[in-house]
Amino acid sequence: MRVGVVTFPGSLDDADAQRAVRIGGHDAVPLWHGDHDLRGVDAVVLPGGFSYGDYLRCGAISRFSPVMAEVVGAAGRGLPVLGICNGFQILCESHLLPGALIRNDHRKFVCRDQRLRIENNRTAWTSGYQAGAEITIVLKNGEGGYVADEPTLDRLEGEGRVVARYLDDNPNGSLRDIAGVTNERGNVVGLMPHPEHAVEDLTGSGTDGLGFFTSLAVGAFG
Repeated sequence: MRVGVVTFPGSLDDADAQRAVRIGGHDAVPLWHGDHDLRGVDAVVLPGGFSYGDYLRCGAISRFSPVMAEVVGAAGRGLPVLGICNGFQILCESHLLPGALIRNDHRKFVCRDQRLRIENNRTAWTSGYQAGAEITIVLKNGEGGYVADEPTLDRLEGEGRVVARYLDDNPNGSLRDIAGVTNERGNVVGLMPHPEHAVEDLTGSGTDGLGFFTSLAVGAFG
């Protein structure tokens, strides 16, 4: 599959995401924030970083970039989209996912290996995991606290749209320990931790993040 990885001014993890895509068995297609088309890709990754310097709110400016107009339209037609960290923030700002990400409750940047539980393995990005799988991947954020109103949180829980949940302790104050969510269709996923930093045994926290990238093949051909 051809997976587009978008670079915004201020992206930090676009090269890492491209590498993870290739290790996951796909072709990585670089996309630029000013692109007006998605070059026929089969999926899109919005990587982590500080798009547009995180001016205003994180992801608030990226929402209006030309490429996001294309991503929003394609996601509505079923294109798989994964937003990682800043990409998650962009998805919320673009209203592809509910809720918002706010400043960590302890007001400090957190960077560590984080244990998660995969709550929903029926999305385009998690079908390679077993339901309830416990994994460890990298977490690094300063504004990673997921918030939404109670009716929205209840709906996400009731519809099984919480994709991943923090284990052991909550690193940023996310409500109900939510680390990632999906849209109703399951093709759009936002995740605060960084699976692209956990795809090789040689570096990082192991290979527990690789499933987010191999799941595309499972969904297409499994």
